[in-house]
Amino acid sequence: MLYLVAALSLAAVDGLPVKVVNNIPYLTGVQYPNDHDKLDLYLPEGKTNVPVIVWIHGGALTQDDKNLEVGTGRRFARAGIATATVNYRLSPAVSHPAHVEDAAASFAWVKKHIAEYGGDPNTIFLVGHSAGAYLAHLLVTDERYLKTHGLSARDVRGVVPISAFFWVEKEGVAPDRPKTVWGTDPRVWADASPAHHLRANLPPTLIIYADRDEPWRRQQNVDIASALKAAGSPPVDVVQIADRTHMGIWRAMSAEGDPTSERVIAFVNAEAARSR
Repeated sequence: MLYLVAALSLAAVDGLPVKVVNNIPYLTGVQYPNDHDKLDLYLPEGKTNVPVIVWIHGGALTQDDKNLEVGTGRRFARAGIATATVNYRLSPAVSHPAHVEDAAASFAWVKKHIAEYGGDPNTIFLVGHSAGAYLAHLLVTDERYLKTHGLSARDVRGVVPISAFFWVEKEGVAPDRPKTVWGTDPRVWADASPAHHLRANLPPTLIIYADRDEPWRRQQNVDIASALKAAGSPPVDVVQIADRTHMGIWRAMSAEGDPTSERVIAFVNAEAARSR
């Protein structure tokens, strides 16, 4: 079902107090430059057994890091959701599949350890923006990366790709980007695409994109919803956020009442309640 959501401007309201734990290594035996092997935790202070978001940042797999996600982490934690904002290695220093391998390792750390911080390891959600959203969806569709850690898509309670791409081989993605990210082989591009690993019984999915995302990206979001349904996945919701650009949809998420973060919070709470 496609929902058109208008951007809201609501007065900020106080949420739960937030505890922050910075720079936790999610890998042992390695130390990546620039803290690319680390994550931060944003925790609703004094709460236990709360749902969990693993948030994967965007940046075309070539730039940015978790330090830009302070507002996002605090927003979800104030709403009662423990949130891990994770780093991963970037191109050109590495190429696919290093980015998604790191994302899988960070998820595995959260699954194993989040109960120590008050999170429920049985209600973990993958959420991200842009390239981070692509990595989140690739983790649940292509289980090779989670299986390395003894996990599967069944360990993900739900996934929310925000302004993602799903076909790497199409316009706007690998053909038009630096070849240090996915290489030059179209077969690798296809294999790196979430859209080529769809099947029944994937985790519940909420697809969100901006009305002013690039045309090719908007089309990919519409097309993946249809492809997921055709593959027999659970109900898939598609939300288009009005009056947002590709970067604007992310920048506004830290504000109370922002329609994107409100939809993520509602989805997480509803799916967490169904699992209990």
